[in-house]
Amino acid sequence: MAGHSKWANIKFRKAARDAKKGKLFSRLIREIAVAARQGGGDPDANPRLRAAIDKAYASNMHKEAVERAVNRGAGGEEGSNYEEIRYEGYAPGGIAILVECQTDNRNRTVGEVRHAFSKHGGNLGTDGSVAYLFESLGVVTFGPGSDEVAIMDAAADAGARDVSSDSDGYVEVTSAPAEFHDVKRAFEVAGLMPERADIAQRAHTEVNVDEENGAKVLTLLDALEDLDDVKDVYSNADFPDSLFAGAD
Repeated sequence: MAGHSKWANIKFRKAARDAKKGKLFSRLIREIAVAARQGGGDPDANPRLRAAIDKAYASNMHKEAVERAVNRGAGGEEGSNYEEIRYEGYAPGGIAILVECQTDNRNRTVGEVRHAFSKHGGNLGTDGSVAYLFESLGVVTFGPGSDEVAIMDAAADAGARDVSSDSDGYVEVTSAPAEFHDVKRAFEVAGLMPERADIAQRAHTEVNVDEENGAKVLTLLDALEDLDDVKDVYSNADFPDSLFAGAD
């Protein structure tokens, strides 16, 4: 998981900065509202909503704000009319990128995404052009210093697909999407609290990039991540460690 964990580590740090700006909370509120609108306002009967609420609380969002977002989505109130759109494209070096968005203005969003791709040496593709290179997985990530043996034991008991770690000490557990909540719950019961838990897209096979192209890909990923309507960004790049030296 070298390439993914390095990018994930950077995203964790970005999330902390975004929280200060309120951008992270805005994205979480959108996700809660969309999940509530699509699957109802009861988190016990709506796994996606449960995951969105858990993520919001993990990011220190106030209970009142979470409840307002749930009510807004479940009640179809004004301001909850977001739709989900996925864009596909290529970064320098032929790296595949998926961009997941939640927007109330499709024209604005596609324009901003297309501009980010073209400005940073990539190009927006057609539907299906790169999606087949990825699969949906439950991903639970533990920070450095976590008890890897305990994590592996709990993951095995819960039916997780794989456990891996990287040189920075991050431990990642993957599962089928249908098993994600059972796996996450097993960790909670075992007293193991992840740093991040979500359903994410992962490339079937990663593509090695050199330092020059890797830097260009990271610049594009950052630009896409910074767009207000973007929920998440995924790539199949395996970055060299040298790109992240001094990233802390």
